[in-house]
Amino acid sequence: MDYVCQLQYLRVQKHPQRVGSRHSEAESTPVLLWYSLPKPVATHKNQLYYGDNLEVLKRYVKDESVDLVYLDPPFNSRQDYNVLFAEKDGSQSSSQIHAFEDTWEWNNESMRAYEQIVEQGGRVADALRAFKTFLFNTDMMAYLAMMAPRLIELRRVLKQTGSIYLHCDPTASHYLKILMDAVFGPQFFRNEIIWQRTSAHANVSQKFGAVHDVLLFFSKGLKPAWTQQFVPYTEEYKDTFFDQVDEDGRRYFRRDLTASMSRASTGQIYEWHGVTPPPSRCWAMSSENMDELEAKGRIHWPKKKGGMPRLKLYPEDQPGVTLSDIWADVKTMHNLSAERLGYPTQKPEALLERIVKASSNEGDLVLDPFCGCGTTVQVAQRLNRRWIGIDITHLAIGLIKKRLSDAYGPEIKSTYDVIGEPTDYAGAAELAAQDKYQFQWWALGQVGARPTDQKKGADRGIDGRLYFHDDDSGQSKQIVFSVKAGNVTVSQVRDLIGVLAREKAEIGVFLCFEEPTKPMLREAAEAGLYKSSDGSTYPRLQILTIQQILDGRQPEYPLHRRDATFKKAPRSRPDAAENLTLPLLPPR
Repeated sequence: MDYVCQLQYLRVQKHPQRVGSRHSEAESTPVLLWYSLPKPVATHKNQLYYGDNLEVLKRYVKDESVDLVYLDPPFNSRQDYNVLFAEKDGSQSSSQIHAFEDTWEWNNESMRAYEQIVEQGGRVADALRAFKTFLFNTDMMAYLAMMAPRLIELRRVLKQTGSIYLHCDPTASHYLKILMDAVFGPQFFRNEIIWQRTSAHANVSQKFGAVHDVLLFFSKGLKPAWTQQFVPYTEEYKDTFFDQVDEDGRRYFRRDLTASMSRASTGQIYEWHGVTPPPSRCWAMSSENMDELEAKGRIHWPKKKGGMPRLKLYPEDQPGVTLSDIWADVKTMHNLSAERLGYPTQKPEALLERIVKASSNEGDLVLDPFCGCGTTVQVAQRLNRRWIGIDITHLAIGLIKKRLSDAYGPEIKSTYDVIGEPTDYAGAAELAAQDKYQFQWWALGQVGARPTDQKKGADRGIDGRLYFHDDDSGQSKQIVFSVKAGNVTVSQVRDLIGVLAREKAEIGVFLCFEEPTKPMLREAAEAGLYKSSDGSTYPRLQILTIQQILDGRQPEYPLHRRDATFKKAPRSRPDAAENLTLPLLPPR
């Protein structure tokens, strides 16, 4: 078990949302330093699951074991979501459509999910029956029927102090709010958070631009883990509330130094510098503390004789303005963003960092059942939280593994397990028999390649690509891949040589189950060698078996230059140590 020693800085007062509001003596406290006892942070091997999150939750995640859930379940998947790597002309890959085309359609699976919930009775069953009355057998009804059992499982795995944030767009947010009321109870609804993800939306016709998403924030119990978050003061805010200027030209605002008599403690009813608090009020601190503040120049004396002294508070004394339920300061990543990985639904790390910091503590367990490209996983790892990620595509699993390796180095692999992906020849063969697209994605992920388009009736002989740089020209070089679950023949090797010429690719690689025959190897050798800028040579056509990949074999290409296949995740560094502040009491 690791230990973290915390230094907490309790500031002059508990921080109000508005500077001008009134406070009791509990909100006016002398400055002091407090050293807490070492905080145990449990070590834990994190988990990345491939599979249906409903089954993974039921089989692997224990009751009341999770501290925080974030999920971004896709709706309208064939139009807006899960087009993981669209072609340059905007067309969608048929293999990607294949993986998601049945996800939210009203079919036998969604009907069974609906019937199972309804047969159990209770509030969730009542909600689904009501939805069915006016949504009928629509895709939205299928979406809600499939989400209901998943939300029930997520509630089961949450601790009593746990919280859940469901990320959605206004198309489904109102339905999901009712469903979550049924699952968690309306009394556990905390916030509807509006995330303004962009400031403009082009090509809007006969309606206002849609620029926001919704996060539905629920807790499981009445006292969830909570750390108040703040945003920096704007110049307008400072001009409005920090309306005084001291002799050094520094702006400050004035805080009341008195408190309600009903909360007074012994020794706080006294005359100080000839001033006594008004009836029913007393000083919020001892005369010794008042003298100390006076000596430090922290007392504001009014010009009017006999006026009440007040406490000077400067912007640097405060952590900022209490964060509200409208988040307009976290923008969607632009094309040049350092953390952008090319995954269309990727969320900015700042968004997840805010959620993780607000509703969990170091060592807590964070779960994302639709983890996509792994932003939740990445943020949880950086903030010293344990994590569980689940996704239904091997493409996403491979991307997350690469993202973690880029951010933390290859050694990060020893800190988590991947459950559900093939680890031996038999497992790979079973995956190929079940779903050829998932097998292709898995195989390509093992060698760091990304899938490419496979339009029906227009197979161009390429299943994946890998890009690299081996000189200073800035031009990407490419490797094309052909993944074969069945037999590989000499003619297919010959065809790949033709693809190399057509695509102007530097290297071609076959990934297959069977060992290549001598004629295949001879045909591959006749493709010649690729010569790198440093003089190194590599076979232009390479054949790798699945067993070789499982044994750690990789394609041969220049590795001394950066891999450009996926945009590389930035190297992650721990957050700098910061002063912690006494959190606000909940509103009364």
